[in-house]
Amino acid sequence: MADHSITARQGTLAPPKILSLGTSGSLTSGVILGTLLAVAVWPACSSREASEVAPSVAVQVATAETEKMEHKISADAVIFPLRQAAIVPKISAPVSKFFVERGSHVHAGELLAQLENQDLVAAVTDNKGAYEQAQAAYETATKQSLPEETQKAELDTEAAQEAMESAQKVYESQQNLFKQGATARKNVDDSNLAFIQARNQYDLARRHLESLQKFGREQELKGAEGQLTSARGKYLGAEAQMGFAEIRSPIDGVVTDRPVYPGEMAAAGSPLITVMDISQVVARAHIDQQQAAVLKVGDPAAVSMPGVTGDVSGKVTMVSPAVDPGSTTVEVWVQANNPHERMRPGASTHISIIADTVPKAVVIPAISVLTAPDGGTAVMVIDTQDKPHQKSVKIGIRDGDDVQVIGGIEAGERVVTMGAYDLSKEDPEVLEKTTVRIEAPPAPEQEKRGDEDKDDTKGAGSGGDKD
Repeated sequence: MADHSITARQGTLAPPKILSLGTSGSLTSGVILGTLLAVAVWPACSSREASEVAPSVAVQVATAETEKMEHKISADAVIFPLRQAAIVPKISAPVSKFFVERGSHVHAGELLAQLENQDLVAAVTDNKGAYEQAQAAYETATKQSLPEETQKAELDTEAAQEAMESAQKVYESQQNLFKQGATARKNVDDSNLAFIQARNQYDLARRHLESLQKFGREQELKGAEGQLTSARGKYLGAEAQMGFAEIRSPIDGVVTDRPVYPGEMAAAGSPLITVMDISQVVARAHIDQQQAAVLKVGDPAAVSMPGVTGDVSGKVTMVSPAVDPGSTTVEVWVQANNPHERMRPGASTHISIIADTVPKAVVIPAISVLTAPDGGTAVMVIDTQDKPHQKSVKIGIRDGDDVQVIGGIEAGERVVTMGAYDLSKEDPEVLEKTTVRIEAPPAPEQEKRGDEDKDDTKGAGSGGDKD
């Protein structure tokens, strides 16, 4: 016992306070056993604490790459024809005959239908006769009547001049005789009166002749020409009315509607035949104002619709300068070729417009972008030691499942796609000690099989509920 006590006092394996509790063999063994158990448990506790401080998270990553990227704006649209003509007759008459059916391809100026026009033919004949009569009267007025009247006025003027000159000579002779005392004063006054009357007649004849020469011919021609013009207008109007009985196509296209049958009345103002030019179509879409602000006429586009294989290339032909007050959107037109007339007016379609192209853009998956409540964006980046770091980034254009990074990371860096949100919720101290296990994304066949298994599970669950 003495030797054991000395050893205990000199050794350093046990604290003195513990040893002072007793000197019996049983107590000494218990102290030693407890110490050994504590030493054995301590590594396990240290390992658990280390695992809590430095967790390992399984994630999927993608590499930021430099590639060409296009800013695409997509929207649903409705197909319209390039041109359309709803042909409306200008007269009301029964349909005599149709020369086309629905689906017939026609050309501009082609005769499509004929209306009854017997009464119009009679009106044309009547007005044609009146026109020819007015034309003959015009020729007579210009070639015969007016020259004869002018010639008569010239003769009357010459006769009046001769009578005036003769009366003047008589008057002068009477004055000479009166001075010589060979005649009475009364004879002088009578000859003077006759001279004045002859001179007045001459003045009237001369003014009449001048009127005919200056104004008579012009007015006569105007009157005759006016009658001829009126008759000609009535004749042309009758011919036009008869022409309205012939329904012709104003454009090249295909007949899409013909609601009236032969023998039925074609009412003026109601469409008789509709022709559409569908060699090209126009897809009209309503796009958000912010997206439409970057669009311009000439931007390349693509039109796709169910039942048509592949996209059809087109371009933007109109961006409305006004906003639709009902939907607060902007109407945009995309014009595209319509080979084999596969796209039909009135059908729904989908358009994709390339508003901008970046030849060398840093591209990452859109699923890797984290959005903060204040609108900021960030990504989780994995360094060469498989440590995650959160970096703020500035996002540019989007293209489907990819986005452009304008600043924050460079090409070649790895970003977390699946698991980024969980990492972003960790405290910064924990995130610094966290390591990641990079897993490969599931194959498409596995994803499809997983979706089918989920559907089967849902179906089984619903069946159990019914039972």
